[in-house]
Amino acid sequence: MAKQIEGVYEAVLEYAKKEFLEKGYKDASLRTIAQQAGTSTGSIYTRFGDKEGLFQAIVGSVANGFKKMFLEVQERFHAFDEEVQRAEMGQYTSLHQMKMLDYIYEHFDEFQLLLDSAEGTQFSRFVEELVDIEVDYTYKYMEVIGCESVKSGLVTEEFVHIVVTAYFNGMFEVVRHNMDKSSAVKYVRLLNRYHMQGFSTIFYASEP
Repeated sequence: MAKQIEGVYEAVLEYAKKEFLEKGYKDASLRTIAQQAGTSTGSIYTRFGDKEGLFQAIVGSVANGFKKMFLEVQERFHAFDEEVQRAEMGQYTSLHQMKMLDYIYEHFDEFQLLLDSAEGTQFSRFVEELVDIEVDYTYKYMEVIGCESVKSGLVTEEFVHIVVTAYFNGMFEVVRHNMDKSSAVKYVRLLNRYHMQGFSTIFYASEP
Protein backbone atom coordinates (compact mmCIF):
# COMPACT_ATOMS: atom_id res chain seq x y z
CA MET A 1 0.00 0.00 0.00
CA ALA A 2 1.36 3.41 -0.97
CA LYS A 3 2.17 5.70 1.93
CA GLN A 4 -0.11 8.73 2.09
CA ILE A 5 1.71 12.05 2.30
CA GLU A 6 0.99 14.04 5.44
CA GLY A 7 -1.18 17.11 4.91
CA VAL A 8 -2.57 16.10 1.52
CA TYR A 9 -5.91 14.94 2.92
CA GLU A 10 -6.47 18.29 4.62
CA ALA A 11 -5.33 20.20 1.53
CA VAL A 12 -7.73 18.28 -0.71
CA LEU A 13 -10.63 19.09 1.63
CA GLU A 14 -9.67 22.76 1.74
CA TYR A 15 -9.44 23.20 -2.02
CA ALA A 16 -12.44 20.96 -2.67
CA LYS A 17 -14.60 23.14 -0.44
CA LYS A 18 -13.44 26.20 -2.38
CA GLU A 19 -14.10 24.52 -5.74
CA PHE A 20 -17.56 23.28 -4.72
CA LEU A 21 -18.53 26.69 -3.35
CA GLU A 22 -17.47 28.44 -6.53
CA LYS A 23 -18.82 25.97 -9.11
CA GLY A 24 -21.30 23.68 -7.39
CA TYR A 25 -20.98 19.92 -7.23
CA LYS A 26 -21.72 19.15 -10.87
CA ASP A 27 -19.24 21.60 -12.38
CA ALA A 28 -16.46 21.14 -9.81
CA SER A 29 -13.31 19.61 -11.24
CA LEU A 30 -11.36 16.92 -9.40
CA ARG A 31 -8.39 17.74 -11.62
CA THR A 32 -8.44 21.37 -10.47
CA ILE A 33 -8.76 20.30 -6.83
CA ALA A 34 -5.86 17.85 -7.19
CA GLN A 35 -3.62 20.45 -8.84
CA GLN A 36 -4.31 23.04 -6.15
CA ALA A 37 -3.76 20.49 -3.38
CA GLY A 38 -0.49 19.33 -4.91
CA THR A 39 -1.64 15.77 -5.56
CA SER A 40 -3.22 13.63 -8.28
CA THR A 41 -6.80 12.73 -9.11
CA GLY A 42 -5.85 9.12 -8.42
CA SER A 43 -4.92 10.11 -4.90
CA ILE A 44 -8.36 11.70 -4.44
CA TYR A 45 -10.08 8.54 -5.65
CA THR A 46 -7.96 6.47 -3.28
CA ARG A 47 -8.88 8.63 -0.30
CA PHE A 48 -12.51 9.49 -1.05
CA GLY A 49 -13.75 6.97 -3.63
CA ASP A 50 -15.18 9.51 -6.06
CA LYS A 51 -16.34 13.13 -6.28
CA GLU A 52 -19.46 12.50 -4.23
CA GLY A 53 -17.35 10.80 -1.57
CA LEU A 54 -15.24 13.94 -1.42
CA PHE A 55 -18.33 16.13 -1.12
CA GLN A 56 -19.65 13.87 1.63
CA ALA A 57 -16.38 14.15 3.53
CA ILE A 58 -16.92 17.92 3.68
CA VAL A 59 -20.63 18.15 4.50
CA GLY A 60 -21.72 14.73 5.74
CA SER A 61 -21.08 15.11 9.46
CA VAL A 62 -22.55 18.63 9.47
CA ALA A 63 -25.75 17.54 7.68
CA ASN A 64 -26.19 14.51 9.91
CA GLY A 65 -25.43 16.54 13.03
CA PHE A 66 -28.06 19.11 12.16
CA LYS A 67 -30.74 16.51 11.44
CA LYS A 68 -29.89 14.70 14.67
CA MET A 69 -30.17 17.96 16.62
CA PHE A 70 -33.49 18.76 14.96
CA LEU A 71 -34.95 15.32 15.69
CA GLU A 72 -33.85 15.51 19.32
CA VAL A 73 -35.54 18.91 19.67
CA GLN A 74 -38.75 17.44 18.27
CA GLU A 75 -38.64 14.34 20.43
CA ARG A 76 -38.06 16.29 23.65
CA PHE A 77 -40.98 18.58 22.91
CA HIS A 78 -43.38 15.77 22.04
CA ALA A 79 -42.48 13.96 25.26
CA PHE A 80 -44.26 16.77 27.16
CA ASP A 81 -47.92 16.38 28.06
CA GLU A 82 -50.64 18.33 26.23
CA GLU A 83 -50.77 21.20 28.70
CA VAL A 84 -47.03 21.83 28.53
CA GLN A 85 -46.99 21.55 24.74
CA ARG A 86 -49.75 24.14 24.42
CA ALA A 87 -48.09 26.50 26.90
CA GLU A 88 -44.48 26.16 25.74
CA MET A 89 -44.66 25.63 21.98
CA GLY A 90 -43.82 29.20 20.95
CA GLN A 91 -41.06 29.75 23.50
CA TYR A 92 -39.59 26.28 22.95
CA THR A 93 -39.50 26.76 19.19
CA SER A 94 -37.82 30.17 19.47
CA LEU A 95 -35.15 28.92 21.90
CA HIS A 96 -34.15 25.93 19.82
CA GLN A 97 -34.31 27.83 16.56
CA MET A 98 -31.57 30.06 17.98
CA LYS A 99 -29.52 26.97 18.88
CA MET A 100 -29.91 25.69 15.34
CA LEU A 101 -28.85 29.10 14.04
CA ASP A 102 -25.71 28.86 16.20
CA TYR A 103 -24.95 25.50 14.61
CA ILE A 104 -25.45 26.92 11.13
CA TYR A 105 -22.99 29.75 11.78
CA GLU A 106 -20.45 27.34 13.25
CA HIS A 107 -20.54 25.49 9.89
CA PHE A 108 -21.47 28.30 7.52
CA ASP A 109 -19.50 27.11 4.47
CA GLU A 110 -20.92 23.61 4.77
CA PHE A 111 -24.46 24.99 4.84
CA GLN A 112 -23.76 27.05 1.73
CA LEU A 113 -22.74 23.81 0.05
CA LEU A 114 -25.76 21.89 1.33
CA LEU A 115 -28.21 24.56 0.23
CA ASP A 116 -26.83 25.67 -3.13
CA SER A 117 -24.15 23.25 -4.33
CA ALA A 118 -25.46 19.75 -3.56
CA GLU A 119 -27.49 19.06 -6.71
CA GLY A 120 -26.45 15.64 -8.01
CA THR A 121 -25.46 14.28 -4.59
CA GLN A 122 -27.25 12.36 -1.85
CA PHE A 123 -27.59 15.71 -0.03
CA SER A 124 -29.73 17.34 -2.71
CA ARG A 125 -32.86 16.74 -0.58
CA PHE A 126 -31.36 18.13 2.63
CA VAL A 127 -34.04 20.83 3.07
CA GLU A 128 -36.83 18.51 1.95
CA GLU A 129 -35.79 15.94 4.58
CA LEU A 130 -36.03 18.61 7.29
CA VAL A 131 -39.43 19.62 5.95
CA ASP A 132 -40.63 16.01 6.09
CA ILE A 133 -39.56 15.77 9.74
CA GLU A 134 -41.29 19.04 10.64
CA VAL A 135 -44.50 18.08 8.84
CA ASP A 136 -44.60 14.76 10.70
CA TYR A 137 -44.15 16.38 14.11
CA THR A 138 -46.52 19.25 13.31
CA TYR A 139 -49.21 16.66 12.70
CA LYS A 140 -48.34 14.99 16.00
CA TYR A 141 -48.79 18.32 17.78
CA MET A 142 -52.11 18.95 16.05
CA GLU A 143 -53.30 15.51 17.12
CA VAL A 144 -52.31 16.23 20.73
CA ILE A 145 -54.29 19.49 20.83
CA GLY A 146 -57.23 17.99 18.94
CA CYS A 147 -56.92 20.29 15.95
CA GLU A 148 -60.38 20.54 14.37
CA SER A 149 -59.04 22.02 11.13
CA VAL A 150 -57.28 18.71 10.42
CA LYS A 151 -60.23 16.57 11.50
CA SER A 152 -62.53 18.50 9.19
CA GLY A 153 -60.13 18.21 6.26
CA LEU A 154 -59.77 21.99 5.95
CA VAL A 155 -56.03 21.78 6.60
CA THR A 156 -54.38 19.07 4.49
CA GLU A 157 -50.91 17.54 4.63
CA GLU A 158 -50.13 19.21 1.31
CA PHE A 159 -50.95 22.62 2.79
CA VAL A 160 -48.86 21.97 5.92
CA HIS A 161 -45.98 20.88 3.68
CA ILE A 162 -46.16 24.16 1.74
CA VAL A 163 -46.17 26.23 4.94
CA VAL A 164 -43.27 24.30 6.49
CA THR A 165 -41.25 24.56 3.27
CA ALA A 166 -41.68 28.34 3.38
CA TYR A 167 -40.59 28.30 7.03
CA PHE A 168 -37.30 26.49 6.32
CA ASN A 169 -36.53 28.39 3.14
CA GLY A 170 -37.02 31.62 5.07
CA MET A 171 -34.63 30.53 7.80
CA PHE A 172 -31.97 29.43 5.33
CA GLU A 173 -32.09 32.77 3.52
CA VAL A 174 -29.59 33.98 6.14
CA VAL A 175 -27.06 31.65 4.51
CA ARG A 176 -28.03 32.42 0.94
CA HIS A 177 -27.78 36.16 1.63
CA ASN A 178 -24.50 35.69 3.49
CA MET A 179 -25.83 37.60 6.52
CA ASP A 180 -23.59 38.37 9.45
CA LYS A 181 -24.60 36.54 12.64
CA SER A 182 -26.10 39.51 14.51
CA SER A 183 -28.33 40.41 11.54
CA ALA A 184 -29.35 36.78 11.17
CA VAL A 185 -30.42 36.56 14.82
CA LYS A 186 -32.71 39.58 14.40
CA TYR A 187 -34.09 38.24 11.13
CA VAL A 188 -34.80 34.75 12.45
CA ARG A 189 -36.43 36.03 15.64
CA LEU A 190 -38.76 38.18 13.56
CA LEU A 191 -39.36 35.34 11.13
CA ASN A 192 -40.21 33.02 14.00
CA ARG A 193 -42.81 35.45 15.37
CA TYR A 194 -44.30 35.79 11.91
CA HIS A 195 -44.58 32.04 11.39
CA MET A 196 -45.91 31.36 14.89
CA GLN A 197 -48.79 33.74 14.16
CA GLY A 198 -49.32 31.98 10.85
CA PHE A 199 -49.26 28.52 12.40
CA SER A 200 -51.93 29.61 14.88
CA THR A 201 -54.29 30.15 11.94
CA ILE A 202 -53.64 26.53 10.89
CA PHE A 203 -54.07 25.04 14.34
CA TYR A 204 -57.33 26.91 14.97
CA ALA A 205 -58.55 27.47 11.40
CA SER A 206 -62.24 27.61 10.60
CA GLU A 207 -64.06 27.60 7.29
CA PRO A 208 -63.71 30.96 5.48
